[in-house]
Amino acid sequence: MALGLILAIMTLGFLMRIILTWYPKININKGLWPILTRPTEPFLKITRQFIAPIGGVDVSPVIWVGLTSLARELLVGQQGIISQILLNSEMLG
Repeated sequence: MALGLILAIMTLGFLMRIILTWYPKININKGLWPILTRPTEPFLKITRQFIAPIGGVDVSPVIWVGLTSLARELLVGQQGIISQILLNSEMLG
């Protein structure tokens, strides 16, 4: 299912952003890093407006890993809403 794949890729992107916070000397605007940072930055930027860094550490990627994982499980997981709808439609048809 495409939605599950998109949510998995987003989760992976946010996990990579968490790892990048461990290496503050990396310039995320050079090399291949923009491929990773451009898709995730709009989400992180919004979160940073509401949640300040804790002890100097940006926690916004951690929040988004949790949110995307939760959304994936609730929507397309084994007991997810979309999975259950598809299962029920197969049983009826």
